[in-house]
Amino acid sequence: MVRVIVAAAQFTSEPGSVRANARRTAAYVREAAGRGARLTVFAELALTGYEPGLIARDPSLLVTPEDPRLEPVAAACRETATAAVVNCAAPSADGGGRPAIASFVLGPNGAPLTRYDKRHLYEGEREVFAPGTAEGRFELHGVRFSLATCFDNHFPQLAARAAADRCAVHLASSLYGRGDGERERLAVHPALARDHGLYVVLANHVGRAGPWEGCGRSAVWNPDGTTAAEAAPDAPGLVLADVATP
Repeated sequence: MVRVIVAAAQFTSEPGSVRANARRTAAYVREAAGRGARLTVFAELALTGYEPGLIARDPSLLVTPEDPRLEPVAAACRETATAAVVNCAAPSADGGGRPAIASFVLGPNGAPLTRYDKRHLYEGEREVFAPGTAEGRFELHGVRFSLATCFDNHFPQLAARAAADRCAVHLASSLYGRGDGERERLAVHPALARDHGLYVVLANHVGRAGPWEGCGRSAVWNPDGTTAAEAAPDAPGLVLADVATP
């Protein structure tokens, strides 16, 4: 049996300030590590805030895995020997004209482990971003993880492929707002966990996020669909849970 503590962080991003949000991200990596986590997951576009229009107008907001603005996060990973899943706007992996909504996984040595580009874009995102085509997978401490971003999780075949590929933990960097978003959050993630036998870790925004008000409640669900841990609906912070895999 392999046991690993995972964390999801929620905070209100500063719109368009990659440096400020990276510093906040690094602080949460350290805090999570101090509480025993080996991996911390962050919300969709946490490094810029959920600001597609702003990203479309300002190419300086695009981030690469080697971007010096990510160094505070990489340093936090190195210092704590833990990993982080950081979601941002990035140049498309294929070098195309539109950027991607990308998750960069930084390993315990601060170096990139893998990258995942959101495959299923939501409504107005299609006007700004290009969809990804590859699956997101990595291994850490003997556990195999899959990656998804927000609307991806409304397509259960993505989680089904992850389970078939021996993944045990599904990481969802997302934005769910108050109202309909709160209902979608609960309709989607426990079912993914139960139907595919996965731990599901959701990192959500809390507070203002572009046109929405993030509903918080970042959470971890067990493979039977029950809730292992859940954050507050109205405050920044961390949620942590122990995942155990054969």
